[in-house]
Amino acid sequence: MSKPIYDQPFWERLWSNTLREHADKVAQRAPNAHLVGEVGNLHPGRALDAGCGHGADTLWLAAHGWHVTAVDFSASALAHGRSMAEALGADVSERIAWVEGDLATWAAMPGAFDLVVCLYVHAAGAVDEMVRRMAKGVAVGGTLFLVGHRPIDPATGAATAAAGQVQVSVESAVAALDPRHWEWVVAEERPRSIAGTGVDAVLRARRLS
Repeated sequence: MSKPIYDQPFWERLWSNTLREHADKVAQRAPNAHLVGEVGNLHPGRALDAGCGHGADTLWLAAHGWHVTAVDFSASALAHGRSMAEALGADVSERIAWVEGDLATWAAMPGAFDLVVCLYVHAAGAVDEMVRRMAKGVAVGGTLFLVGHRPIDPATGAATAAAGQVQVSVESAVAALDPRHWEWVVAEERPRSIAGTGVDAVLRARRLS
C-alpha cells in the first residue's frame, strides 16, 4: 500500500468522510487540553487558529472572548466549524472569520495577532520555515503556541497517529526562532494521555520585539 500524500485532497476526503459518518462525535470533541491549560489565562485579543480543522479550538477561543481567524484548507471542516459556531449564537459566531487556505503558502499579515495557534499541523515543507511563517503573524508581546505529535512513540517504538507526517518538534521550533526576539515560556514533550499514543511537543513563546 502506498503512503498517503498529506495534501489538500487527502485532508478534504478525510474530513468529508469523518463528518459524514461521525458528525455527532466530532461535535462533542473537547478543545485541545494543552491549549486550554497554556493560554486560558491570557487576556483575549486577536487570535489565529492555523489549521483549525473541525473548529473545536476556534470555538473555545471565541467563547472566551478572542476574535479568531480560523484557517484550514478543508471546506468540509470549515463548514462544520461554522455550523457549530452559529449554533452557539451570535456572541461566538460573530467573533470568528473562517478562511479556506493552504498553510503551505498562506501567511498572516505581520504582527496581526496577539495569539497564533498551530496544533498538529503536518508541514508540507521544512518545519523551521513553517514555524517562522507562523511567528511573523504574532504582535510584539503576543504568544505563539504550537503542538506537534511524534510519528513514533519513543517509549514503545510503535507508529502513532502522526506516522508519516512531519510535525513540529521541540528541537525544530526552538531552533527556528531568534532568541533575541523570542522568550520560550514552555518548550517540552508531554505524554499524549487523552487520544492516541506517544508524546506531544508543547511550545509556547512570547514575542519580545
